[in-house]
Amino acid sequence: MIAVIGGSGLTRLPELNITDRRIVRTPYGLTSSPLLFGKLGSRDIVFLARHGLNHSLAPHEIDYRANIWALHSIGAERIVSVASVATLTEAYEPGSLVVPDDLVDYTHHRHNTFFEGQSQEVVHIDFSEPYDAKLRQALLEHAASHGTPVYDKAVYGCIQGPRLPTRAEVRRYQNDGVDIIGMTGMPEAALARELELPYVHLCGITGIACMKNGSDRSDACGADARNAIEKIRRLLVDL
Repeated sequence: MIAVIGGSGLTRLPELNITDRRIVRTPYGLTSSPLLFGKLGSRDIVFLARHGLNHSLAPHEIDYRANIWALHSIGAERIVSVASVATLTEAYEPGSLVVPDDLVDYTHHRHNTFFEGQSQEVVHIDFSEPYDAKLRQALLEHAASHGTPVYDKAVYGCIQGPRLPTRAEVRRYQNDGVDIIGMTGMPEAALARELELPYVHLCGITGIACMKNGSDRSDACGADARNAIEKIRRLLVDL
C-alpha cells in the first residue's frame, strides 16, 4: 500500500474513493490528521494531510514522528511526500514539478529520530542518499508515461519556517548548492529511513519571486501552486 502525505495545497484528494477513516494513536501522539484509506485509480492508498485537514499546523508544529510511525504501523510500504517549494534558480520554472535527489537540512529543535532516550540503542542510519532510488525511478517513469515533465535532479533545502527567508539567507542556500527550498521535508525523510520505509519527494514549484518580492507576487504564486498541485493530483491517480 502506498502512503501519500499531502502538503500545502493538497490537504484532500478528491479523486480518492474513501473506504475508511482512522485515528491512529502512536507513542508520539496523534497524527496531523486522521488517516484516509481508499482507492486511487486501481491502487490502495492511505492519505495523510501533513498540516491537518484545515491546514492548521505550521511546519515546526507538525509531529513528524507520529505521522511516520502511524503510516508504518498500518502497513504502508512506501511513501510519496507531496510539497510546495520555491526555486532558487531559473532552471526550474514556476508551476513545474521536481523530484529531488538530495537534501540539506537547516531545521532545528525538531524531534528528528526514533532512537533517543536511555532505553534506546544508538543507531546511525545511512543517509547518503536520502530518497529511495527505486521509488524515485518508478515515479519518474510513471510521469514520463503520462507525458508529464518532471525535473529529476535537485537539491532540496529544508528550512525551519514558518517565516520566509531573508535575501542573505537565500544567498547562503544558493552558495550551499541548494536548488529548491521547503519547510517540511525533514525530519520526515530521515524518520522514514529509520523505519526502512522507501520515501520520495514530489514537489511543485511556486517560484522564487514569492520569496523575493513579497505580496506583489502572491496572486501569481497562488496560480503557480494550483497549476503544480493539479499536475501532482493527476499523477497520483493510478500511481
